[in-house]
Amino acid sequence: MAREYEAGEELTGTVTGIQPYGAFVALDEETQGLVHISEITYGFVKEINEYLKIGQKIEVKVLEVDKAAGKISLSIRALQESPQAAMKDEGSRQPLQDRIDEGDSEGFNSLKEKLEEWIKQSGE
Repeated sequence: MAREYEAGEELTGTVTGIQPYGAFVALDEETQGLVHISEITYGFVKEINEYLKIGQKIEVKVLEVDKAAGKISLSIRALQESPQAAMKDEGSRQPLQDRIDEGDSEGFNSLKEKLEEWIKQSGE
C-alpha cells in the first residue's frame, strides 16, 4: 500500500516526466505528484528543461493532496527564499539625506587633494 502524503511535507523525489505545464515527480514507487511550471522557481519559467531533467533528484514541498482525484500538487519554489524577502532592508526606512554622514564629504576632499598631487608628480 502506498504511503499517504500530507500538505506541508518536504520530500525528495525524482523527476519522471516533463510537460509544457509542469514536471511529474515520483515520491515513491507507487506515487507521483506534479510540480506546476509556476512552482518551479520565482520569476518567469519559459522552458522547464532549463531547470529540470528526467531522472534528477529534487527537493519538493507538498502543497495539496486531492485524495478523491488521486493528485498531489508539489512545489520547488516553496523551499526557496523569496527574492523580495532577500532584498528587504531590515533597518528602518530613512530618506537618503538623513542617512548621509557629514564625514562622508572628507573622502572627496582628500581625493581632490591627491589628484592635484598626482598631476604634479606626473609632470615631473
